Amino acid sequence: MTETASSTAAFRAARDLLLRYRDDYDSARREFAWPELGEFNWALDWFDVIAAEHPDRTGLRIVAEDEDTSLTYAELAARSGQVANWLRGLGVGRGDRLLLMLGNVAPLWEIILAAMKLGAVIIPASTLLQPADLAGQLARGNVRHVITDASQTAKFQGLPGDWTRIAVGPGEPTGPGWHAYADSRAAAASFTPQGVTRAGDPLLLYFTSGTTAQPKLVGHTQVSYPVGHLSTMYWIGIGPGDVHLNLSSPGWAKHAWSNVFAPWNAGPPSWS
Repeated sequence: MTETASSTAAFRAARDLLLRYRDDYDSARREFAWPELGEFNWALDWFDVIAAEHPDRTGLRIVAEDEDTSLTYAELAARSGQVANWLRGLGVGRGDRLLLMLGNVAPLWEIILAAMKLGAVIIPASTLLQPADLAGQLARGNVRHVITDASQTAKFQGLPGDWTRIAVGPGEPTGPGWHAYADSRAAAASFTPQGVTRAGDPLLLYFTSGTTAQPKLVGHTQVSYPVGHLSTMYWIGIGPGDVHLNLSSPGWAKHAWSNVFAPWNAGPPSWS
């Protein structure tokens, strides 16, 4: 068994124990131990694995006033592979910091998975941020790439820095400097990582709210959120195949807890 396969098995065992004791808190506390992982890439070693096991199960549904989009696990795995290959072609590499400023739209989840596959470091940003806020985050976060909604691109006009610019959604700009996210659909869906992902490699950088001082950067690794939020899966009570509705806004840590890792840690049911 390879080290990544061993990591997947260890993660699955920890997850299954929590599901087994979902109504027995004392036993869960007594029996649970965090898996010890050396190499682990949650998008490749967990999400793509369960997508291969249950390709036709619904993995994501976006319901909004003007949108009702559903994607299966297989579609998300393939689409994130496309996006990862396309981003690699634009120069996004392991360890690069990528500022991601989107609302709750399907590309948000595609890009999160794609960035994880690449080993890029995601800096989630609220769409409420204004140019002065963004200037600080770009500089202090050492951002090399920006992905934002087309309606938000004007906020970046004139901000200093040499960073890749990618616009998502209707009205994607074709002017100098901005790449259209729709172009990613021409990329291959089969993704091969360049090198291994270590459990301690950085994955997420969040800026705090800055209530009493300048916002501070808080880092999370490839395991601290993906594996750590087995705890969120447990205390919310999500089980395989459950439909979980969450209204958290992207850019805030709660979004990653409850809109990404907790439901996809539980995964689809074993029946078709």
